[in-house]
Amino acid sequence: MIAVLCGGVGAAKFLDGALRAFEGEEVVGIANVADDEVMHGLHISPDIDTILYTLSGQVNPETGWGLSSESWRVMERLEKLGGQTWFRLGDLDLATHLYRSARLTQGATLTEVTAELAESYGLRLRLLPATNGDLHTIVSIRDDDGSVREVTFQEYFVKLRHQPLVEAVSYRSDSDADPTPEVLEALKAARAIVIAPSNPVLSIAPILAIGEIAEIVAKRRNEVVAVTPIVEGHAIKGPADRVLDSLGFESSALGVARFYADYSGTFILDTRDSALADQISSLEMRARHTDTIMHDTGTRTALAEFVRGVIEEA
Repeated sequence: MIAVLCGGVGAAKFLDGALRAFEGEEVVGIANVADDEVMHGLHISPDIDTILYTLSGQVNPETGWGLSSESWRVMERLEKLGGQTWFRLGDLDLATHLYRSARLTQGATLTEVTAELAESYGLRLRLLPATNGDLHTIVSIRDDDGSVREVTFQEYFVKLRHQPLVEAVSYRSDSDADPTPEVLEALKAARAIVIAPSNPVLSIAPILAIGEIAEIVAKRRNEVVAVTPIVEGHAIKGPADRVLDSLGFESSALGVARFYADYSGTFILDTRDSALADQISSLEMRARHTDTIMHDTGTRTALAEFVRGVIEEA
């Protein structure tokens, strides 16, 4: 079994490749849920849904999230009624949120609902939310007038288009955000743990903010492989580079390696950044390099196969 700590788009692409590269082994995705939001009374799990849509071949190829061939009649009507539409939900996408919300209201756990959705979408991996509890990423941003205020992740990422300067990021729970038994079992039983090429601060750190998960990953450090989401100083997608910079981490593969130094014994950087390998090795991390940009099915599979080789080498 291979356990993968997941954010959204980058992790979904990596998982797509991993299902081919690790054929014959069980792949378990452990997904960030600190981005989850309740909108219009519906429970939305953006990272989980991106994985569902990507691995079922239904994701919007232009955005990397949401469904292809989507329509927006509900949002158009809601806008005319004066409702909030900054977080846009497509008509087909709404079905997923309606199902999830109804099942949660009936008493099902998020783990149970996610398994039901994964089966419905025909996924070949086990997809687990990191916790069934309430965990929220809170972003402290600096406004144009110099004032600092706190917003939810979705307000920062979607409503404000991740443009404001990030002063701090915290991970908060309204209740006990404990790891599920399924997550603990997967992390302990997996022959290796992979940290997907996701935003370190906004996607992976919320998972590691769950104490028992962090303890297990740190304890298994030599069996953990982290894949960089930064190439030549820039994020492949999203604001990871700017967030790292604003929080005092260098926006580079080296900066990401430093971020993961307590949790990962092996770091995979892009070949274009291979000059950083010696500095990464000084962090007592094995540094390996390959092409980490996933353009298509072939490059997704090639990256996952490289990760498999690194795991077997260790």
